[in-house]
Amino acid sequence: MSENPKHSLETTHQSHQRPLKIARTGEEQILESGTVSKPMNPNRRLQRYLVAFEYIGTRFSGSQQQLKCRTAVGVLEEAFREFIGQPVSIFCSSRTDAGVHALSNVCHVDVERISKRKPGEVLPPHEPTVVRRAVNHFLQKEGDIMVTDVRCVPTDFHARYKAQERTYFYRLLSGSESLSIFEKDRAWHVPEELDLHAMQKACEVLIGHHDFSSFRASGCQAKSPIRTIDELHVSEVPSSTYFPGMESNAYSVKSASDLPFSSTSDSDSHRFRLSNGGNNVGFGIRKIHHCYVVKVRARAFLYHQVRLIVGVLKSVGTGDLIVSDGEATSLYILHIYVNERKVTAASPMAPAHGLYLGHVKYDLP
Repeated sequence: MSENPKHSLETTHQSHQRPLKIARTGEEQILESGTVSKPMNPNRRLQRYLVAFEYIGTRFSGSQQQLKCRTAVGVLEEAFREFIGQPVSIFCSSRTDAGVHALSNVCHVDVERISKRKPGEVLPPHEPTVVRRAVNHFLQKEGDIMVTDVRCVPTDFHARYKAQERTYFYRLLSGSESLSIFEKDRAWHVPEELDLHAMQKACEVLIGHHDFSSFRASGCQAKSPIRTIDELHVSEVPSSTYFPGMESNAYSVKSASDLPFSSTSDSDSHRFRLSNGGNNVGFGIRKIHHCYVVKVRARAFLYHQVRLIVGVLKSVGTGDLIVSDGEATSLYILHIYVNERKVTAASPMAPAHGLYLGHVKYDLP
């Protein structure tokens, strides 16, 4: 394909940190590192960016914009406004409730770059690295939200509707000791011991294509309760507050895969354990909890579906709910249990602060 001058990008005033473009075609750019990147919008007026961002949900009233409430999208829109000098609208891939965290949420935003020195003059779009650094500059004062990645996408690319699957994690800390302030609002504290094998057995029942009518909140707007759970499992992992040298109550971590939110399989659970310090724990050294992480992956979820699933798994783990051997019978028992608890004061739903949006998958070049 011959090069089209109208589609080429200006490369003047590039910093030494920016990869040098050494070859161009009408549809893509080949960077010095060998990476192939899609071009920015050729009309040089409106550029759509796909933005990945992380946040601690404790001080947010959810992700979506709300009147007179601090939200992740609201803070992000304000940072973009400060950067480009005009309002923008941000569209999220996934909505999260108040208190829910995000290791990686994704949104898209349309930006028209207008010269601040010559109002009305339209300039070529900013490169993604410039957008990420600039927006993070204006987010520094927030302290609980950060842009992690930016990419140029076509103007018809939608962060929500183009998402192929979403992965959530849920952290539970089991143990009678009070929760450390370093874990406050980061996990669900369960004082009882949890039966990992029983929880894993319950996970197997919920995997697949099912009617999840009992596993959605009353405010759910989805037309159908039918959903497909592609992956659901629970594993024990080291606490995120692990520090080497705390031998009296530490995990024996043997590899990077033992870290929280890793893809460690259930069969790997024997590779780390809590040492039983008992009365020999040194003065001032806190006993750490057993940390369990539930991982659930699907294309889409019902409102509060993940938290209701985790609530049921916790009940199975504590022995309050017994899962039978037959899959159909077990699924029926789980549905009945959730429905019965919904009409009582004891809600079956896990609290928001243990939930993390982990990853949103796209088909990107």
